[in-house]
Amino acid sequence: MTRHRTDRVTTVEPTRTREAVRADLLAVFRIEKASFAQPWPYRAFERFLGIPGFLVADVDDGGETGAIAGYVVADSERQRGGPVGHVKDIAVDPSYRGRGIGATLLERALDAMYRQQVGRVKLEVRESNEPALALYRQYGFVHRSTATGYYADGEDALVLVREFD
Repeated sequence: MTRHRTDRVTTVEPTRTREAVRADLLAVFRIEKASFAQPWPYRAFERFLGIPGFLVADVDDGGETGAIAGYVVADSERQRGGPVGHVKDIAVDPSYRGRGIGATLLERALDAMYRQQVGRVKLEVRESNEPALALYRQYGFVHRSTATGYYADGEDALVLVREFD
């Protein structure tokens, strides 16, 4: 399941992305709980430490230098025809939404997967999540299929794919 909590790009402030480390997990988990009705458990994030696609965004907003403003979890798996990337979870702290941080995180995750030589990247998104859909379309994702009743509340997920040429 891909998790998303991002808004459209409106402004950009100084943002640094880097691989997540253990010290980031509490901030990541707090953002997860603030973003989703059914958050991933803390331990789920632990198993992605050291994966090049588990990234956090540090923001210098004039007050809290280095505050964790968002994260993305993306990895790759071998399938027939070569490795495939999967954006599993992406969220931005509610107080930082609308500033381009989600776009920055997605772009860096795509770069990480490209360096892993994946041929394509997939993700799942709620059919009703228009801000996330707009962001993914900006980055070349197209609708490939629909997973009926994918989410616990019965909402469908759109499976989006971006091909790397």
